[in-house]
Amino acid sequence: MEKGYTVDPLAPEKPQSEWRDLASFLLKLAIVVFIVRSFIFSPFSIPSESMLPRLLIGDYLFITKWNYGYSKHSLPFSIPLIPGRVFPGTPERGDVVVFKAPPQNNTDWIKRVIGLPGDTVQMRDGQLILNGKAIPKEPIADFVLPISPNFTAEKCGDFIDKNDPTLCRIPRFRETLPNGKSYEVLDQGMQTCFIPTRVCPDNTDLYTVPAGSVFLMGDNRDDSADSRFPHSQQGIGYVPMENLQGKAVLSFWSTDGSANWFLPWTWFSAARWNRIGEGF
Repeated sequence: MEKGYTVDPLAPEKPQSEWRDLASFLLKLAIVVFIVRSFIFSPFSIPSESMLPRLLIGDYLFITKWNYGYSKHSLPFSIPLIPGRVFPGTPERGDVVVFKAPPQNNTDWIKRVIGLPGDTVQMRDGQLILNGKAIPKEPIADFVLPISPNFTAEKCGDFIDKNDPTLCRIPRFRETLPNGKSYEVLDQGMQTCFIPTRVCPDNTDLYTVPAGSVFLMGDNRDDSADSRFPHSQQGIGYVPMENLQGKAVLSFWSTDGSANWFLPWTWFSAARWNRIGEGF
């Protein structure tokens, strides 16, 4: 043993703070996740059929958070850390956006931007009228979707395929907005007005979008609570820009709902592989 250096074999080893290291790692991870989800990317799952045919129940997608600026609704649980809206941006007509749904502003919805501030929007006999001009609506092949746990025969209603009851077949059309944005919509025919308010999804009043708001609609026109309907009819009315959380950009997973958590092989059989990687 070298001079000046002694070792006490009975001395206890320096305790390792494993719990402190783990807590430090988890805190750093939580901060990274918070920043990414709030300001860069965020996942979103589709809970309803209001955006058929583009989005199915069981689709999972990413949204980008920087497109329209940031507000408290950009943060998880709408934490009020951002006053108003910073780095604001205006969406384009045709963008598919995730937002906090008025009036409660506590649930995430997804719809398509149809009207911007100053635009007039109206539905006449199922035809979208934007700024006084009819939006081209071209009939294309019916939308065919297999009946599954995520889309039951009850949801399909009267559109069960007469030749194959395992399929749902709904009339489909292509709309093209003045900016060239084209997308598909479903139209189940003329719908009955809601009584006593007589809010009619296929024949509406003329709406003028106020400053700082957007007019949003679902692509499944006859099965979407959107800006055509007031809050009293479970609609959302005009949506403030600060409620916009982000723009849909990429589908990263899709399932038909038939998977069983205790049967791992069903995770793969339930996947709709052809929908993974679709952009907007």
